[in-house]
Amino acid sequence: MTSPPTTVFQNIYYERKTATPRPCYICHRPTQTVLATIKTEDFLYTCETHLSDPASPIAPPISTTPTPTPEEIRKVVADYKSRQKKDTKDPKDEKDTDKDNEKEETKSPSTPPIPVVATPPAPAAPTHKKYTLHRAIFEMRKNELKKKEMGVKAREVGKGLPQVPRTAF
Repeated sequence: MTSPPTTVFQNIYYERKTATPRPCYICHRPTQTVLATIKTEDFLYTCETHLSDPASPIAPPISTTPTPTPEEIRKVVADYKSRQKKDTKDPKDEKDTDKDNEKEETKSPSTPPIPVVATPPAPAAPTHKKYTLHRAIFEMRKNELKKKEMGVKAREVGKGLPQVPRTAF
């Protein structure tokens, strides 16, 4: 009776770099490039040449919401400021102006508005390239991991069994 592996893998691997080169999974040449799952449950070393194989990279999703450009932001800010100036210049009723004058006398001098300084956008966090393995290689990886799990389980079961007697008859 065989049980399924305890961890289910998705065929999505991320490219990462390591400090020490290890042999490539396919051609056994030393490489520092590793393809690993998101939680590093499975990883394999691959050459840069094998990463360029067809149909292995996953294209990043296209953003559906466009981000505003700095020019658009400046244009909106300029429109807003012009509307604010226009609103303050509109003639008011005499009663309103009298009330405003009284309020200005009682209030302390107002502070000038703080100029808004446009900060440059923070650089985006580096993202790792996504890859998908060929279905045959992915099945080989799953079978290897399944064999390792079965070996670990066999050793655990073997610990509970009695030992062979080592004394002579």
